[in-house]
Amino acid sequence: MVAPVSDALLVIEDEKLFGTELCRNFERQGWEVDVARDLEAARSKLEILDPLVVLSDMSLPDGNAIDLLEQVRSDGNEVEWIFLTSFGSVPESVRALRLGAYDFIEKPVTQAHLDLVVAGAARSARAQRRLREESASSTRRYSAESFIGRSLEAAEVRRLLKKLARVPFSALVISGETGTGKGFTARILHHAGLRATGPIIEVNCAALPKDLLESELFGYEQGAFTGANRRHRGLMEQASGGTLFLDEISELGLDLQAKILTAIEDRIIRRLGGEQPIRIDVQLIAATNRDLGTAVSEGRFRADLYHRLNVFRLELPPLRDRKEDLDELVPVLLAEFNIKAGKDVREIPENAWLALRNHDWPGNVRELRNVIERCVLFADTAVLPFEWLQLGPGTHPASDRPGGADGLWIPLDGSMDLEEMDRLIIKTVLDQQDHNIQAAARALGTTRETLRYRIQKYRLDHPDRT
Repeated sequence: MVAPVSDALLVIEDEKLFGTELCRNFERQGWEVDVARDLEAARSKLEILDPLVVLSDMSLPDGNAIDLLEQVRSDGNEVEWIFLTSFGSVPESVRALRLGAYDFIEKPVTQAHLDLVVAGAARSARAQRRLREESASSTRRYSAESFIGRSLEAAEVRRLLKKLARVPFSALVISGETGTGKGFTARILHHAGLRATGPIIEVNCAALPKDLLESELFGYEQGAFTGANRRHRGLMEQASGGTLFLDEISELGLDLQAKILTAIEDRIIRRLGGEQPIRIDVQLIAATNRDLGTAVSEGRFRADLYHRLNVFRLELPPLRDRKEDLDELVPVLLAEFNIKAGKDVREIPENAWLALRNHDWPGNVRELRNVIERCVLFADTAVLPFEWLQLGPGTHPASDRPGGADGLWIPLDGSMDLEEMDRLIIKTVLDQQDHNIQAAARALGTTRETLRYRIQKYRLDHPDRT
């Protein structure tokens, strides 16, 4: 097996002949090899070489190499360490492994066996470095400053994200309309927070069938139900030490809500079909586009779980309330999709800017992403193609809109859910009827009582009558 040229191996061996033999063998395999005869020289070379793997004798003229490993670990260096010794003892081997040594091998050892052990240590070290690089990249990508915008609303969200990232909160609710970036905000809170080194597990409670959601969250033992042919660690267990993000938590059934409350209160779960308690330590972030307070009053959400989750509530503003942020969001999205599509769209004509600013963005930032991606994909030049904006109202004259001048244009691209469509329809009719409840109810074919309930639910009271 040939190692990449950039991979460095440090051999710490006081027997000159054996050390030279090791160096020659691993250099033939493509390693960049250096050798140290004692601990003092090894300390200096560790700082300069930054090796992927250390192959070290145990007893050296100036001390025990386990003491050097302990110092290296305390400095945060995660190099894979293999010990070679002629006089190994059980206590020494136990101490070495507790400090994270990759292996502990007694001499004599065949070169073939040593090659296999070093190759395994190299794979482990590369994986660890890759994880560190990905974690560092995620930290850079998901910082509080990643919530882009120059509006006061965006600045307030950034301020709260910075404060929350510094405190060990146990639970938090992110609320906001569909597409405002609740999932993105949850990742910021994780990667910029105190649990950044732990996992983040994301669950869309509306995407999984209700009868599968419990087994996915809590896991199950082999034979727990038909088809459970192996043990499965649940998502709550997988998130231990990090963050569990429950998106659309309002879709959970009441029975499952009770079990989740017990789990986060007691920090203990049991897999389906299992009796053994499993201790977990999770930071819970829940997201919803609905009013959980209303859901509690209507009996659709448990009050005790609501109060347990609502340690802190972060509400994300809709894009229509911060349209000045388009000036920063659009160029960033253009750059992102240019890279993905291999395009170079950089010029936005004035009529496109006008359409973008006049649109109400019912699908919020998600809708904006879809629009920019579509325009970049279909662009033939460096100019953003206006015809591919397809924004409905605000993009075309009223006479050209689907449904005519008195119609209502609703996107069917997934940017709005049914409740948002219901709200948009009622708001449009109320505006057309100057908030005359009787006339609006007649136009909608419903009763005044039903319409008043919907107005209160969606907070559509006339501004002059509140």
